This record gives sequence, structure tokens and C-alpha cells, in this order.
Amino acid sequence: MLKQRHQLFVALFAALDALVITGACYAAWGFRRGAAHQGFPESWETWVKEPLVLVALPSVLGAMLLLGLYRPRRDRSIGAEIGQLMKASLLGLCGMVVILWALGDAALGLTRTTNAERLGLLADPARMQLALLAALLPTGLIGHRVALRLMLRELRRRGRNLRHVAIIGVGRLGQIACRTLSRNSWTGINVAYFVSHAKKRDREQCLGRPVRGGIDDLEHVLDAHKVDAVYLALPHAEWPALPDILRRLERFALDVRIIPDVPLRYLPQNMVVSELEGMPVLSYRESPLYGVGGVTKRVLDVLGASAALLLFAPVMVLIALLVRLGGPGPVIFKQRRVGLGGEQFMLYKFRTMRHVEDEAGIDPATLDDARAAWTRRGDPRITPVGRVLRRLSLDELPQLLNVLKGEMSLVGPRPERPELIDRFKEDWRGYMLRQHVKAGMTGWAQVNGLRGDSDLKKRIQHDLFYVRHWSLRFDLWILWLTLFRGFFNRNAI
Repeated sequence: MLKQRHQLFVALFAALDALVITGACYAAWGFRRGAAHQGFPESWETWVKEPLVLVALPSVLGAMLLLGLYRPRRDRSIGAEIGQLMKASLLGLCGMVVILWALGDAALGLTRTTNAERLGLLADPARMQLALLAALLPTGLIGHRVALRLMLRELRRRGRNLRHVAIIGVGRLGQIACRTLSRNSWTGINVAYFVSHAKKRDREQCLGRPVRGGIDDLEHVLDAHKVDAVYLALPHAEWPALPDILRRLERFALDVRIIPDVPLRYLPQNMVVSELEGMPVLSYRESPLYGVGGVTKRVLDVLGASAALLLFAPVMVLIALLVRLGGPGPVIFKQRRVGLGGEQFMLYKFRTMRHVEDEAGIDPATLDDARAAWTRRGDPRITPVGRVLRRLSLDELPQLLNVLKGEMSLVGPRPERPELIDRFKEDWRGYMLRQHVKAGMTGWAQVNGLRGDSDLKKRIQHDLFYVRHWSLRFDLWILWLTLFRGFFNRNAI
């Protein structure tokens, strides 16, 4: 839920930025026409074509994206954000000049055509319009961003939009981290509890927060007391234990931050490094869907799922009739699965197995074995119609509704049952990294033939490869491959 809420904020910020950029363009255009005593045109076509909106929006929004202004940075100060906004405005304006030069005189409504006039933007009205835009653009962006940040900070001070974290380490560094985060309540980061860096808990409380256990109790504590992130603040003498702690944290779908007891200049360059009141924080692991990437993926999901529902609607109606005629029981089968961040949801599928009341003719021992694990080849519960649907993957079409609801994505690791995840996260290192992205209808493992009765280790390896290398282009490539490899597979049961 937290990651989905962040995507909502990113979309809100981007929409408001676009409105401010549009407003600045029209204001500069209005001043230009007023200075030329032209008045405002009556034709709506002139209102649409004259301002620089179509050039300014991609240039400025692209610059803001490039400078990380859509990344989750709760610990970024307002001053630092103002500096980034000034840079983005300047970079965006430079991009506009390049685009306008390429487009020629018509882009600014110029009537002069000499190369000197085009290169220097010597036409006074056009130069005035760009100069006004250069002043209005950063002013508007900074004004609305500061107002939004202040509003969010006030909400967080009142206990809303909080991100709960645990600090591992109760020594000097852990206490500095807790005081720094608590003092900067505007970040919305709430220290829920500590975990002692000793093997066993040596105190009940630290700085008024409970100490839930020691390093030996780490898994039990994180299972019993859910948090959104972990801050590692180990004393220097305990750093040899860091690799083992990071390996153990791979069982959990949470972000991991490291607070090193060293100056920033000594930190590795391949990690995302932030700073809060001079305290360096390393982002060791976080979801690839933070920021604008998550928003673009969600847009792709909504558009793709809507189009697929329209396309497959007749097929789904026919399948529903066949399932109904194939035996008693509901047409849609619902099962609890685990998705993004470990949150559970009800997965929809066309029913392909006998209804519970229709299992009387099956050998009880065989039935118990089948229920305890994945569906296997020759499973006695599968109906004749269900066997065809599974073979063609058509039983999964109702999951398009899960995608529209935001519980799943078109592309991602396949969702698993909670009881299987409890077993896999103990047996397979890094398995929980799959939950840093939404579960998907298709995925990198599926288009490579790893579904149904296939090698579990290889499936996990492909899922982790997808998480670590996610991009919108990668999603589109997987969707393309699904058209040829996703509907029929020899491993499907």
C-alpha cells in the first residue's frame, strides 16, 4: 500500500508540474501579446498553437525526471529541492532553445527569416516571451513544490503518511540515527523500535523506543512487528557481521538503508547516497518501482488490461458458459495470494477444478496430497474443460480485473500462496526480492518456458533477474514475447 501511495503522489506532483509549466507558458504569451498591443485572439486554434506548451512540457518534465525530482526523497530538504528545481528549469529552457532552433521561425510565430535573427532570437516579442518564461517557470515550480512539501510535512507531523522503520543497533550510531530521524519529523519516518546489535537483547528500551530483541532474534522480530524499512546502524566493531545480516534480510520485502560511521567521501559510488543533517544514509535495496517508473508501469497496466478485456470479452463469456456447464460450483475461483510488499489479495481465475462438494469420488489420500502442494500433472481435481483452459492459459483471463484494481501488473513474477512463500523464503536466498514489484499475469520466467511443472530454482532466478533489471522497455518486450510463447506451453498443467 505504501508503494502504491507513493505512485499516487508522483502522479499528483507530475500533473501539478505540468499545470504550472502550462500556466507559465500562457502567462508569458499573454505578456508578449499585451506588449505588442495585440489583445487576446478569439479563435481557440490560436490559443492552442501560439504558446510554447508543446515544447516546454517534454523539455522541463524530462529535465525534472533526469535530476531525480520524482524519486522518493523524504529526507531531502526544501533548500536542496529548490536548487534542483532551478537546475531543471535552466536545463529545460536550454532544451527548448535547441528544439525551437530545429523547428525554425514558425515555432515562435516569427516573420523574420534570416539566419542571424533565428540564431540570436532577435525578434523582440519572441525574445520577451522566452525571457518572461525563464522568470515565471522556476518561480511557479518552486512556489507550488514548496507549498506541497509544507502541506505534506504538516500531515506527517500530525501522524499521517508515515513510514515506519526499525533501527538495527542500539549503540552511539543507532541513537544518532533515531534522534536525527525524530528531530526531522517532516520526513514522515517514524522509528517504531530497535533491534540490538548484540546477539540477545541487553535492554528493554532505547531512547523511549522498545528494543524488540537482538541480532539472533532478527527474523522473529521482523515477522512479528512489520515495518516498511530497516536502518542498519551497526557500531564499527560489528561491521564484519554486515554481510550475514544483509543476507538474512533478503527474506523480507522491505527497503534496507545503511548508516555508515564514515565520511561521505569514503562511501561506494554504486549505491544511492543521501544525507540528513550530515548523517550519510546508503540505500542498499529499494523497489525499482519508486518514482515515475511506477507511474508509467501503472499507466501501461490500466491501458493494456482495459484493451485486453474488450478484446477477450466474447471469449470470456464463452468460457464462463463452458465452466458452468462442466459441473457444479462457481465460475470464478478465488484464492488468496501475496503481492507487492507482502500484501495479500484475492486472485481471480476461471474455475478449472472440481468444486469441493464434487470431490466425493476421488481417493482421499490422492486428494490430500494434491491439496498440500502445487497442482501437478494428472491432478484428479482438474475437470476436462479446466484441462484445456490451463493448457491454453485462458483460465487466467479474469486476472485482468486484478490488474485494473491495482493488485497485480500485466508483467511481473507470478503470485504465490502465503503458505508456499513462508516455506520458500527460508529455503531460497533472495526469494522475497520478488515482492519488490507487483505480481504479474506474465513474466520473464513464463516467456522462457518456466511455468507449471518446471524447475523452481530457475524460475526464481528469472524472477530476480526481472526485478533487478526492470524497465518499461523490458515489460513491453515480455508482453510481445507473451503473444508467441505465453498462451501455450508444454509445462502447463
